[in-house]
Amino acid sequence: MSQNHNHVVPLSVYFSIFGALMALTAVTVWVSFHDFGVMNIVIAMSIAVLKGTLVVLYFMHVRYASRLIWVVVSAGLVWLIILLALTMSDYLTRFADY
Repeated sequence: MSQNHNHVVPLSVYFSIFGALMALTAVTVWVSFHDFGVMNIVIAMSIAVLKGTLVVLYFMHVRYASRLIWVVVSAGLVWLIILLALTMSDYLTRFADY
């Protein structure tokens, strides 16, 4: 027997998340016109991660999903971190002076 647990999310939550995504997009555009030195990439990536997290949690319904879905999403995130770490370790050692 399978049990279906549907979670009904009010439209106000979707509109709030949409408003937050639009505000973060405006912040991204504003940040792109200013020079923060080495912090440019940190600020841009932080905003992008926050927007991605909102999309995954609310529009992909992970926030209300079972533990198994959380494990799968976490495994995907860990795999992404491993790939980025391997890519950056290769990239940073390519231009070493010989």
